[in-house]
Amino acid sequence: MSILVVDVGTSGVRAAVVRPDATVEHVHYRQVLPSSPAPNFVEFDGAQMASAVLDVAGAALAEGGPVQAVGIANQRASTLVWDRATGTPIAPGIGWQDLRTVGMCLMLQAQGIRLAPNASATKLAALLDIYDPNREQDLCFGTVDTWVAWVLSGGSVHVTDATNAAVTGLVHGDASGWAAHILEALRIPADVLPRIVDSTGVVGSASALPGAPLIAGMAGDQQASLVGQGCTQPGLAKITFGTGGMLDLCVGPERPAFDTRGPGGCFPIVAWRKGGVDMWGIEAVMLSAGTCVEWLRDDMGLIASAAESESLAAQCGPAGTGDVWFVPALLGMGTPAWDFGARGTLLGLTRGTGRAEVVRAVLEGVAHRGADLVEAAEADGSVQIAALRVDGGMTANGVFLQALADAAGRPVEVSPVLEATTLGAAYLAGMAVGVWSDEAEIAASWKPRAVIEPAGRPDRDRWRQAVARAVHTVPELSALDF
Repeated sequence: MSILVVDVGTSGVRAAVVRPDATVEHVHYRQVLPSSPAPNFVEFDGAQMASAVLDVAGAALAEGGPVQAVGIANQRASTLVWDRATGTPIAPGIGWQDLRTVGMCLMLQAQGIRLAPNASATKLAALLDIYDPNREQDLCFGTVDTWVAWVLSGGSVHVTDATNAAVTGLVHGDASGWAAHILEALRIPADVLPRIVDSTGVVGSASALPGAPLIAGMAGDQQASLVGQGCTQPGLAKITFGTGGMLDLCVGPERPAFDTRGPGGCFPIVAWRKGGVDMWGIEAVMLSAGTCVEWLRDDMGLIASAAESESLAAQCGPAGTGDVWFVPALLGMGTPAWDFGARGTLLGLTRGTGRAEVVRAVLEGVAHRGADLVEAAEADGSVQIAALRVDGGMTANGVFLQALADAAGRPVEVSPVLEATTLGAAYLAGMAVGVWSDEAEIAASWKPRAVIEPAGRPDRDRWRQAVARAVHTVPELSALDF
């Protein structure tokens, strides 16, 4: 039988039917954009998201159903609170990019509690402080996976899976459950929290959909992409190049030894949970990837479309960029430096520098940042990544893929589907109902669309010199550490 997948991203909702041979069919998408009512605020409309979920899921089922089960993939850490009796959100949801709680995070550090503003914990506290200051209402908290499961089940399922719970900032470091001392510090009542469940396992029925298929798989988007690219064995890694870039590496059943961030700047994550047992991974983060191509198109006007970046960059001759370097730090620098005061930097311009050289430098800069993530993950994971699997919008660009293979010095294997999150959520749900037997079968099913071999080795020392010019541009922000 087939699997229905509902995948909620930052800018929209996608549903698709995945067949037992892992083909993705009957894709429906509805745009649901976040809003920014004030500087550093990012909000979303929970009711609009719920409507979109039901619309696209219903459309995919009408064309490709029936299905045996539903898998959910989602943007992580975005936070919503709703009334338990009515199912109505009490306020706009707070998106994962929202930075309104930076001050709260800094104050909590004085209590020995380190929380990042992109995590759910302080977002939930901020909503409760405004809309339920006395903590007396009967409310439900959820990240987006929780909200989608609630909507699909008609309000009968209030759960989150381990991959999503682990990035809320509200669980113990070993992901064993909600952390009472953090709940107490933020005045969060335990009864607003969802039940933490396996990433693969039946949790209820999607009674809001025709046929009421079983809700059987849930995972945050990056973990779903990891599974979707067959990285279900230790040592396998992928990078998703979307607006930003996320490298995730499967490391095994033992939690990484570092607490919140390793020496290389990577975070421990729950890759998935099955039968109550966690498979652990580490994650490295690039804050600006595809957004740099959007900057070239929308703000600089150097290209008319994202696709043009490939053809224009390919026009550079043997000299390539002519020693022009771009550091993609438009939103600061993630792994390994974690410098929020770093800024995008374009170096080496001459009178002979043209559009093609600048565009190519941007693509190569993102590729070098990808190589940085690989080096950091290998250091923190104590493994060697033999080949790099990739998905996301930028993987449609052949010039970028070759630059990535060259910078990383290893083959790049391109996902057969542009967004592997859909496949990952399907695999997790499918394992729960017997469509796929186990993680080994999923790993064996990996068939890349293309394999890009390194064709040269760029000057990584020159790259590091460029990075040194980009960091600490805004010292006040560079001093912040979460």
